[in-house]
Amino acid sequence: MQAKGKVIAVTGAGSGIGRELALLLLTKGAKVAGVDVNAAALAGTAALAGNRTTEFAEFVTDITDRSAVEALPGQVIARFGTVDGIINNAGIIQPFLRLKDLDYGTIERVLNVNLLGTLFVTKAFLPYLLQRPEAHIVNLSSMGGFVPVPGQTIYGAAKAGVKLLSEGLGAELLGTNVRITVVFPGAVATNILENSGLRRPATDRSPKKTMKPLQAQKAAEIIVAAMGRNAYNVFVGRDAGLMDKLYRISPKFAVRTIARNMRGLLAASS
Repeated sequence: MQAKGKVIAVTGAGSGIGRELALLLLTKGAKVAGVDVNAAALAGTAALAGNRTTEFAEFVTDITDRSAVEALPGQVIARFGTVDGIINNAGIIQPFLRLKDLDYGTIERVLNVNLLGTLFVTKAFLPYLLQRPEAHIVNLSSMGGFVPVPGQTIYGAAKAGVKLLSEGLGAELLGTNVRITVVFPGAVATNILENSGLRRPATDRSPKKTMKPLQAQKAAEIIVAAMGRNAYNVFVGRDAGLMDKLYRISPKFAVRTIARNMRGLLAASS
């Protein structure tokens, strides 16, 4: 689905990839419903959108609040007259801790934001998307959704759930006007640590980095292009693409490679 002339809701639009997605979609002629739990961050995106006040609207919403999410499509339609697509970008990571050291409050929060939040938004908007002549759902999974990252086990489980949720729904929607794209970002330069309520680790405790994180603006360009060609899935960043190939060849080797790179950070977190 091409963005021009479409109304697209973007979650997590207050920062990072979500902000870049919102701004890019506006330049491509879309109207954007920016959704974020952080009102100040969302206002920052609106400020960057400049004079596009008729094309960008702010919707401060907690995507883990099902009743709030169920009201969201009506609010978007009241503002723009319709809705043609959603990009489920909002997400948080967990502290870099082993499962045995995670408290249940953190576990539930990570699952609620990443998996249930995506589910709530998708289910709420789906009936309206099915009424459109053309519609699209873009769900952001993660490289951690297909290859396990020690210290991010719950985050990975949630993102793996997003992958299967999206693929299952895509199978159900065959023959309809709604297309689904699943996105697997690798390392992207965003403020996801801060948005997740975490401190950025000291440089010498960070995982080994063989590739520079992709800039959020470039990630947004890849995602919007994938939506434009109705891609089934897309790997964002060389690391995600390479790990996908490696995991297909030898899952065990891929897991051990990731584990070695994460060992220093996990040890520092113990």
